[in-house]
Amino acid sequence: MLRTRLLPVAAACVLAAACSYKPGFINEYKIDVQQGNVLNQEMVAQLKPGQTREQVRFLLGTPTLTDLFHQERWDYVYRYQSGKTGQVELRKLAVFFGPDGRLARVSGDVAAVDPNEPAAPVARGRLVELGSLPEGAEDKPLPPPEEPGYVRRFIDMLGF
Repeated sequence: MLRTRLLPVAAACVLAAACSYKPGFINEYKIDVQQGNVLNQEMVAQLKPGQTREQVRFLLGTPTLTDLFHQERWDYVYRYQSGKTGQVELRKLAVFFGPDGRLARVSGDVAAVDPNEPAAPVARGRLVELGSLPEGAEDKPLPPPEEPGYVRRFIDMLGF
């Protein structure tokens, strides 16, 4: 009697333990995580004291953080985590406005972005040659469609 109750419990424990083990040769794919505003030194260099909030928003984008109690400060935060290495890159930029709503000063740790850096957006395109039709092939009719197989007809008969 005790043995019949103990067997399912032991089997459940073995199955639960098997789910937590991952062999060393299996590497799961982890994506690169990019969050926040991508800012580079060229964008920050365009900021000039006395610019309006709209001009700053046009140059840098919408701020990541705006505080209700400190409306004269906008914070731009950028975080990039590599999926392969797990390294985290963090950049912060704070933009301060004066009482008249004009840009007063900028502080932060924004470094220039290398175009070859993986965090920078990369424009990629690929041209696929589909070929061309031989002479006189435009006038030929298309061949008739193939008759569906036994399995396809059975699935269609069931209504799936």
